[in-house]
Amino acid sequence: MSSTAGGCRYRQAIPPGRSGRLDVDTNSGLRRAFLPQGPRRYRPLRQPTAQQVMADAVSAGPTTVFLFGAHTNLALLLMAHPRLKRNIERVYISGGAVRTADPAGNLFTAFATNPFAEFNIFGDPFAAYQVIHSGIPITMIPLDATNTIPVTEEFISEFRQRQLTYEAQYCFLSLDQVLMRLRGRSNGHGSTTSYYMWDSFAAGVALSSMRNGEIDGGNDFAELEYMNITVVTSNKPYGERDGSNPFFDGRASPRFGLKEGGVHSGHVQTGIRDSFCLIPGSNRGRCEDGYTREVSGPEGVRVRVATRAKPNTNKNSSLDREFFKSFLEVLNRPEQTGLFSIKTQFPYYREVLYKPVFGNGSKGKPVIFDMDMSPGDYVSLIYLLKAPREAIDLKGVFVNGNGWANIASIDIVYDILHMMGRDDIPVGLGNTTALGTPTLGCNNSYAIPHGSGGFIDSDTLYGLARSLPRSPRRYAPESTDHPESRQPLAFEVWQSVRKQLDPGEQITVLTNGPLTNLANISLSDRDASSVIERVYVVGVLIKDGGDENGDVFTVPSTKHAEFNMFLDPLAAKTVLESDLKITLIPLTVQRKATFEDVLAALEDIPHTRESKFVNELLSLLQDLQRRRKLYHHLVTIIHISSFFSL
Repeated sequence: MSSTAGGCRYRQAIPPGRSGRLDVDTNSGLRRAFLPQGPRRYRPLRQPTAQQVMADAVSAGPTTVFLFGAHTNLALLLMAHPRLKRNIERVYISGGAVRTADPAGNLFTAFATNPFAEFNIFGDPFAAYQVIHSGIPITMIPLDATNTIPVTEEFISEFRQRQLTYEAQYCFLSLDQVLMRLRGRSNGHGSTTSYYMWDSFAAGVALSSMRNGEIDGGNDFAELEYMNITVVTSNKPYGERDGSNPFFDGRASPRFGLKEGGVHSGHVQTGIRDSFCLIPGSNRGRCEDGYTREVSGPEGVRVRVATRAKPNTNKNSSLDREFFKSFLEVLNRPEQTGLFSIKTQFPYYREVLYKPVFGNGSKGKPVIFDMDMSPGDYVSLIYLLKAPREAIDLKGVFVNGNGWANIASIDIVYDILHMMGRDDIPVGLGNTTALGTPTLGCNNSYAIPHGSGGFIDSDTLYGLARSLPRSPRRYAPESTDHPESRQPLAFEVWQSVRKQLDPGEQITVLTNGPLTNLANISLSDRDASSVIERVYVVGVLIKDGGDENGDVFTVPSTKHAEFNMFLDPLAAKTVLESDLKITLIPLTVQRKATFEDVLAALEDIPHTRESKFVNELLSLLQDLQRRRKLYHHLVTIIHISSFFSL
């Protein structure tokens, strides 16, 4: 669900690439290497919403809720179904920072402008305010407590020796990957190894409180006390309209019945480098939205707060926290253990790389395909791989991280190549933000829907990605222990392909997304144009006097914009103004390749595994486009026409 305030404020604070969403979305590459694949999968428009699942659970009877992220879903539930509040016995919150003397947040990407915020609260401060002020009993496990349970080398050493269940093995591998990246690197505060058991510890504190009795019982893992707190959702001066606050600005009356001049009516931090949040003449930040402040008076809510982790009562143990002891004991219990890992689910599965043997036959044009991993791009990739090698010699694939899919969808590219027997083709990881923008931020990708009809559908290939064979290749993060296994970058793949060219041979580049990768190559390799024979660009809307509109349907003010150009205008300008030989496949031409045409053509050819897969994907897209307004934009998602000119 989108945030109730601040647009993509939560996403912009999280690094989109390595050491951020990319590593989390792939679980550092471990998810596909270890976890089995069950029969359930995401299905467009059939996937229940978080609010629906939560409403069903709470309606069934007295329920305890754990909030280990932004509070949006529970806040929306309470607004839509206020009567369900009586069924919620208590809410346990992982997050917040309650200290009053010194800045205590963990929003390291915006630390200079907002030293107070904590990620989960900053994700949607007003939702957190609604939950905490709802009247439901609250127990909070803030940074004050979780920062007192750092992961130590002694804990890792003990964990390494105690992996008796699949879940213990998986948790150890996941934790070890995180620590491996932290060793020798700064995490934004100058520390090189600091990592804490934030949510795991919060779960332990919650379970102990439930077991011992929240009111009268003690807690096995943490010291707790009652405090009066509130959530800061905006910044002074209150009541002044500056265009930053979606609850007040541009509205005849505030949303949610909020009061003019109240604590919600001030400036809302709009970016991680919001200049408003810097104190003039200093590098110190002053913004506090996302801060759970201890207060006195009627604004405060009485909340039970964990203040620190308890030490291990066994002084002879190498584990210095009581929770560490319980954590390892529970993970290694034989009861309720995981049924299998990927290797036991598929005992005959072998991680075999399929590389074709072409012999000495003639080869076609060397080609690099640059894709942003939208569904049409996968169809195009299969088309290229099926073309005779005498016509096209696909040398490499670049993926864009600022287009229609999360950069972690690179794993689907590997699966497609594996299905087609082309594990020899390298895949290069492109930039996750537009050219010339900060390393963090939403940029123009805010125009792509985050849910159905947008990222979630592309990231799962409309639920069909799980039907693909699982490639032994997958995204691998940077590793100090195994640097050779890390994911290559797009520019590194470019350099490798250049070296393979015969004297006088040139490359054809096909781009099906934003031109970020090609612009970066042009700027980094000044001699690139000498080895690029031609660039085919899917993009732009060329006006010929008609009233045809662009396809950026989510931004009414950009009536004539085309998505690939809109997502990175500077990269488009850089490429189109270069001396590269460019052929454009504009929106007008793309719209002539309809679902009906392609599906009819598929009916007239012998069926193969890949044609059946493409037919299933396009039939699903056609059905969604016909029946659901949410998917009307799919009419231009095929992009196959970009290769007819080859």
